[in-house]
Amino acid sequence: MPEKKVYTANRLFTGESWLENYAIIAEDGIIKELLPVASLSSSQHIEQFVDCIIVPAFIDLQIYGAYGKLLAVYPEADSLFKLKDYCEKGGAAYCMPTVATNTYDVFYRCIDAVKEYWSMGGEGVMGLHIEGPWINQAKRGAHIESLIHTPTLQQAKELLEYGKGVIRMITLAPEVCSKQVVDLILSYDIIISAGHSNATYNEAKAGFAKGITAVTHLYNAMSPLQHRSPGLVGAAMDDDTVMASIIPDGHHVDYAAIRIAKQVMKERLFVITDAVTDTTEGYYKHEQAGDKYEAAGILSGSALTMSKAVKNLIRHSHISPEEALRMCSLYPAKLMGLDRQSGMLLPGYRAIVTVLDREMEVVSVFRK
Repeated sequence: MPEKKVYTANRLFTGESWLENYAIIAEDGIIKELLPVASLSSSQHIEQFVDCIIVPAFIDLQIYGAYGKLLAVYPEADSLFKLKDYCEKGGAAYCMPTVATNTYDVFYRCIDAVKEYWSMGGEGVMGLHIEGPWINQAKRGAHIESLIHTPTLQQAKELLEYGKGVIRMITLAPEVCSKQVVDLILSYDIIISAGHSNATYNEAKAGFAKGITAVTHLYNAMSPLQHRSPGLVGAAMDDDTVMASIIPDGHHVDYAAIRIAKQVMKERLFVITDAVTDTTEGYYKHEQAGDKYEAAGILSGSALTMSKAVKNLIRHSHISPEEALRMCSLYPAKLMGLDRQSGMLLPGYRAIVTVLDREMEVVSVFRK
């Protein structure tokens, strides 16, 4: 017998529109129908959420650690279970643990941690996002200068082979990586995102033409948009298909700049938390400073959750609730090639939902 689930709330956002007093009918984790609550049988077991809304679950494609366990410092399954819990409390059913510029040994151990997590039945971790070390020193931000370098084909090959099936995204600077390295990464079905880059507009556009499909934390650690030198920011805005992540915490980017980028990029702009955690070990000694993190006095990460990001977009960037929700669900799913499975609550999609109260606080997350 198929496993049947029924979820109801006062309002349901399908990813396209709002439905009042509707129910999601799911079988074996797939949405079969959306029905008015009044049409449900009294004999059905219903998971009912009063004074709540149901929305497509959030997806966070860049987060480094939680609850005092930075993945790069503690490359073990327990770190990922803590990360998953943090993400779920913020409304994200899926996340991409991220490791910033580090030694290859740390990358390998983080890859092992993801494999161990999966082997223990861990859910919600999509794979690994490696940010650096193949970036530009001029735009390193809080990244460790001594570890930044241009990769050889052999270095890239060894890392990609070891991380096959685990590494899902790599952030690099297109101007410091050869076409051969880019082609090699793409051959492993890995998404390449341009970031920590001082690329000119032409270098960035050339990278997009080679197969780079995203930009990491728009505006931050990249060549800016200037009237005679549009840089990576301008190239991202001026492209038809490349997507870009952004950090709406009020520290990484001014809220007006987010609104401007949104007006230009529309559905190509999506949210990441870029969240880190306190740590006194390793290369990145993140210390919480109010509602952000710093390392050696440099902004090094956020204290965001995805639900907080949604509220910030609505309240401070004056983005509609519908678009704010899509920026945290449908659009990251689109980048990952999952937009036919996740990010919408419609028949045929996976029943992956986040339940929010009227204040946009997280009540629960369901994956099926």
